[in-house]
Amino acid sequence: MKNLIPGRARRLIALAAVLLLAACSAGGGTRGEVARFDFGPLPAAAPAAKLARPLLVMDVAVPAALDSADLRYRLAYQDGARPMAYANTRWAMPVSQLVTQRLRERLAAAGTIVSPSDGVRAPYSLRVELEEFAQVFDAPERSRAVLRARVTLVGNRTLVVQRTFALERAAASPDADGGVRALSSLTDEWIGQLLEWTRSEEHTSELQSRE
Repeated sequence: MKNLIPGRARRLIALAAVLLLAACSAGGGTRGEVARFDFGPLPAAAPAAKLARPLLVMDVAVPAALDSADLRYRLAYQDGARPMAYANTRWAMPVSQLVTQRLRERLAAAGTIVSPSDGVRAPYSLRVELEEFAQVFDAPERSRAVLRARVTLVGNRTLVVQRTFALERAAASPDADGGVRALSSLTDEWIGQLLEWTRSEEHTSELQSRE
């Protein structure tokens, strides 16, 4: 039997399915219930890289659009410039706080860190500006997590180095649950790369200061 559903109708049905997933979200079985997620337990393996000197870790800065607990997504195949948020799935706290907490936890396992509230100085300070943190749908049935952050390492009130990290990870499922899991894993992957980079730049800066 021939397929009686035209191509355009099939695309509209697929789009409706994605929007329904966004409205229902992962775990939001009952209308009005909101499922809240964090990044889960810390990775079991200890970080391979170790911080050589104490590090002041500033709060992660985010643009106004990211300054909430929304789980954001984009439909790149339709209108990628329009960020949207799942109705019944949210992070356990605003994204800036959630990423700051994870960053400090992971870095603390690699050496001595301090926060601005501690009121003490450190040889180096780390500043992170989170530019993108969302689930991007390239098709109704295919999505990926996207993280982009500009990181600045400062020593003795002088810029040491700056780098923009841009990472992606495919989501296991095209829904809120897939987005949460992919963004959580991607955050840990990024922090691992950031730690290696910070340790290397600290070492380079120390060698240059001795010349």
